[in-house]
Amino acid sequence: MTDVETEPSAALTLFGDRIEQAREFARNLSDQGEERGLIGPLELPRLWTRHILNCAVVAPLLRPGVVGDVGSGAGLPGLVLAIARPDVSFVLIEPMERRVAWLNEQVDELELANVSVVRARAEDVRLDALLDQVTARAVSAFRKLLPLTAPLLRDGGELVLMKGAGAPAEVEAAAKEIRRFRVHDIEVLTLGEGLLTEVTRVIRATVQ
Repeated sequence: MTDVETEPSAALTLFGDRIEQAREFARNLSDQGEERGLIGPLELPRLWTRHILNCAVVAPLLRPGVVGDVGSGAGLPGLVLAIARPDVSFVLIEPMERRVAWLNEQVDELELANVSVVRARAEDVRLDALLDQVTARAVSAFRKLLPLTAPLLRDGGELVLMKGAGAPAEVEAAAKEIRRFRVHDIEVLTLGEGLLTEVTRVIRATVQ
């Protein structure tokens, strides 16, 4: 049995009075994540640092409203952000049935009243209303993400996309898609410096 990472002190800083829900999610993911094909076997020793806290630092960028998480998978970042921000409503968009089952189970177990789960591919999803913000993590390159995410946003809505160290290059490579989807005010943010051992990078942009 692979050892699960001990909860870092930063977890309490980031989750505050929501820490117990975060701990329960971490336990559920460590107990079932590998077996259910949600995370790889090498991820348990860095479950908090690489995954949960990596997502949690994005929470302050969200605004009260409705946020869509495209390709939610294990619930990273969607479930983590829903725990950290009970004042925000989340729509988790995921095409795979077994992952949708997991997401629904976690919503029930963690008693997350601010989350709904939709089984669909991002390009096929039909929502009652356009979203205020859209998140995604480890889904695709920025130029490929834009056609999937930008159409889901209301006019003036915001992309908050988690990325790796190559984020600036991804923005440069997406010039055509940026024009096509009327994306502006693009910035690459580095989050978690001085708090986390691995920083989080986010491409934030507005869609007009």
